[in-house]
Amino acid sequence: MTGDELRKLLQPGIERMGYELSDLEVKLGGGSGFVRVFIDHPDGISLEDCEKVSLAVSALLDVEDPLPGHYNLEVSSPGLDRKLTKVEHFQRFTGETVKVQMRFPMAGRKRFRGTLVSANDENIVVEVDGKAHSLPLATIDTARLVPESR
Repeated sequence: MTGDELRKLLQPGIERMGYELSDLEVKLGGGSGFVRVFIDHPDGISLEDCEKVSLAVSALLDVEDPLPGHYNLEVSSPGLDRKLTKVEHFQRFTGETVKVQMRFPMAGRKRFRGTLVSANDENIVVEVDGKAHSLPLATIDTARLVPESR
């Protein structure tokens, strides 16, 4: 089962519980396989939220048995340096500092760190050193928030 298929299996139940499935990481094989489920909520995520979702996801995975072999299930919040994986994430964090890694060079570079200016279904705009860069969502490898230093 692919990560996208697993997301489609887990997402409806997580959303019914009132959470967003923010991200999902899967690594299978060997003795160190894992499924990491990152959940989010406008009021934040507590340890109790993680426990509640972990129990529900674990039960679903036990019944559906979509993954071969042994793995550890981990449920957590996306954290301060959260990945931005959906258009809605980019729109929610407009005005924040982001790090973006492109699959292919754009304007002679693959890495952009700056202020997220805007986002739509096709592109995000990141301002780096006073210059706006329009980056196609389809060619973003990874994008993360940069936590504010205090």
